[in-house]
Amino acid sequence: DLSKPVGALTDDRLAQVIERYEQMEAEADMPRFHYGSHYSTMGFVLYYLLRLEPFTSHHKALQSGRFDHADRLFHSLGQTYHSCTHSSSDVKELIPELFCLPDVLLNRNGLSLGTRQDGQAVDDVRLPPWASDAVDFVAKHRAALECDHVSERLHQWVDLIFGAKQRGPAAAGALNVFFYLTYEGTVDLSGLSSAEGRRALQAQIENFGQTPPQLFTSPHPRRRPAPPPPPPPSAPSPP
Repeated sequence: DLSKPVGALTDDRLAQVIERYEQMEAEADMPRFHYGSHYSTMGFVLYYLLRLEPFTSHHKALQSGRFDHADRLFHSLGQTYHSCTHSSSDVKELIPELFCLPDVLLNRNGLSLGTRQDGQAVDDVRLPPWASDAVDFVAKHRAALECDHVSERLHQWVDLIFGAKQRGPAAAGALNVFFYLTYEGTVDLSGLSSAEGRRALQAQIENFGQTPPQLFTSPHPRRRPAPPPPPPPSAPSPP
């Protein structure tokens, strides 16, 4: 359902989001929010791109020179989807590479990514049963993105991420409010007198998610349907 944020896709988590937002009403020290985590952070991008350089090196730098624990690495598309639709702290979006680059799913560099607590070694990403290999997954994933069902509703997602439902009362009504520091222009770092406080806020902004600039303040129009294919050429007239 592209009209809802990732964090509001299931009934159970939706109820939790609404309850937490209402409970925060009495707290006046900061604006209320539905989600303490974010849909796009440096860590989430590196989570998906772990198997490709230079992202392998960036991931290790973020984890003090080593890979994160095997149970927290990108191991299975099915498990990642379940986490994104059930965990209260996981609302990450997909990245473009999952629609065009099979290599993000393959451990071509032979990285030693460890073994999970369930005994499974982390190697190539485990695919859903309807995909025969990484190339087949990306092809079908891309076809789903370009299908009529998504094309007819993609403007709703644009409203949430870049448009009219990103901020203000419309965002609250769409259950789409994130922690206030993720929004552009919320804090003037140059106006902070404490260098330590400025560094702490800057680190939080850089590492825990940034909402993109709001590009549209009115609902985005629906994508136009693809034009019908041209008619086949007529057979040449006999001489």
